[in-house]
Amino acid sequence: MNARGRPGAQALGRSRRSECQHGEVSDGPPSLQSYRERAPHPALAAHLACVWVQYVEEGSAPYRHRTVPNGSAELVVPVGAAPRIAGPRTGPVEEVLAPGAVVVGVRFRPGVGPWMLGAPAAEVVDRAPEAHELWGAGAGTLGERVAEAATPWRAAALVEAEVLARLAHAPDADPDPIAGEAVRLLLPSHGREVGALTPALHLSERHLRRRLAASVGLPPKALQRILRFQVFLALARARGWAGGELARLAVAAGYADQPHLTRESVRLAGLPPGELLRESRHSCGPEHDHAASYGPLLRSGALRSGAAAG
Repeated sequence: MNARGRPGAQALGRSRRSECQHGEVSDGPPSLQSYRERAPHPALAAHLACVWVQYVEEGSAPYRHRTVPNGSAELVVPVGAAPRIAGPRTGPVEEVLAPGAVVVGVRFRPGVGPWMLGAPAAEVVDRAPEAHELWGAGAGTLGERVAEAATPWRAAALVEAEVLARLAHAPDADPDPIAGEAVRLLLPSHGREVGALTPALHLSERHLRRRLAASVGLPPKALQRILRFQVFLALARARGWAGGELARLAVAAGYADQPHLTRESVRLAGLPPGELLRESRHSCGPEHDHAASYGPLLRSGALRSGAAAG
């Protein structure tokens, strides 16, 4: 810990970026910050997509960034503040991180549902209640433990351990297999239309929507849009945010054409794709590692026309 009670910058290294699909929009001095992901503990691989750490260097400018939907809920713990359950998003959200801010968290896989979130996923969509509202008073001690951690990654490991402890008390509460299969079928690699989900999953439309509302929080069409946009971001990252390849990226990610991508980018990120990629290329340094979240999308075959090379 440093003198102000926050994990030191040395544990993270330095870079000019938060999450790569976020944009630095400060007009003052540069905002020096970092975002890193790692894969979860193997015991949590079915439940967590990644463990992450975000940091804004002390003495830096405040950092304002835009978060885009990823189809998942997250357990978010700002060091020195109360833990929050950030529900799945349906649109972009802007936040400002102050100099010296450290935030750690875990991203749940779609489908973990009420047993982990403390409520049906649909009840926390576009919300970020404090964790004690859903988990009870024990969530407060997590915030205290995180604040006392020696490094940001040690703090993140404590958040991961909290999830593992909850799993130990509910060993049979696996993620909803229907949700997992729906996610797989809605990835662009499968080209499955939303209307084809119900016969593929042997469920009525009403039953499918009810299952997804509880475990994912999003209806099938919204989930499909978000997954496709995440594939686009993964491809763009793999190509170094090459905005000049928008038409090719659009097709590879499963869009009908570039105008289709543009409409969805404005809907989900608040920016047209060219502007989003220019912003990302400017502010996302080569030291950023998104392999835990983007890697599976690139490896899943969720690409068209030869996709990630280029």
